[in-house]
Amino acid sequence: MTQLDIVRQHVATLETALTRYVEGNGIRFAYRLLGPATGTPLVLLQHFSGNIDAWDPAVVNALAADRPVIAFDNAGVGRSTGQTPDNIEAMARDAVAFINLLGLPEVDLLGFSLGGCIAQQIAADHGRLVRKLILVGTAPKGGEEHLLAVLQQAFSQSDAPDPRLPLFFTKSSASQSSGLAFLKRTKSRKDDRDTDNGKAVTDPQAKALITWCATPDPEHAILRAIRQPALVVSGSHDTMLPASNAYAMFKELSNAQLVLYPDSGHGALFQHHEIFVSHVRTFLQAQSAAA
Repeated sequence: MTQLDIVRQHVATLETALTRYVEGNGIRFAYRLLGPATGTPLVLLQHFSGNIDAWDPAVVNALAADRPVIAFDNAGVGRSTGQTPDNIEAMARDAVAFINLLGLPEVDLLGFSLGGCIAQQIAADHGRLVRKLILVGTAPKGGEEHLLAVLQQAFSQSDAPDPRLPLFFTKSSASQSSGLAFLKRTKSRKDDRDTDNGKAVTDPQAKALITWCATPDPEHAILRAIRQPALVVSGSHDTMLPASNAYAMFKELSNAQLVLYPDSGHGALFQHHEIFVSHVRTFLQAQSAAA
């Protein structure tokens, strides 16, 4: 019996789901479970500085309409205990430990930004655990990143209501309008909201992402070790982890599809949430082609 079998009620939304905990390996992981009890669970791997409540309910709730979806805080993040590692390999090990604690023999992964790096490491190291993976706004090992410069620019915009507006969206009126709607959705949960841990999380996460991209992988060992079907997604004007990363991953992965969304930045999945969910559903439901 898995942890998901124990909690078998259908949880309607990210805003109303109970925050649950599972403990092992010296870490108490916080998570929320949505969707039906049957089907391959989709595990969400979050971006730099993000926690469970940084996910867009419009994305998570729609994906959970026909499959189990699990949003969780990795070690040291939000309400999870332990220390946030400063490298992708350790973050991947912690995430796998969480999945194992839930007793899940097979999962799909959706990794956004930093979470996409972690998803790549997990898929490369644990072929039998991962059925399919979605890589959004992320980079391969040795890829291109502008994390610190983009963060500095975003936080210098004192007129922005939230740094995620310049971080995730372009300057166009359409993208900015979508960004404001996204920010409103992320604040819709009023009770039992997740915890912001500050620099204890962001400092090691920044080091992990920067080191991942600064470490050459000329043979593309990580990408070529991934045999699972992959959906690679990027915004056309992602300034933090440019869309060139998505194309580089698409070329080296053995069984990948590539989607680029127009007039969108790092948060393309939030700006184009309806079509993104449609693309993910189609990808997850399709019969896997031989690699």
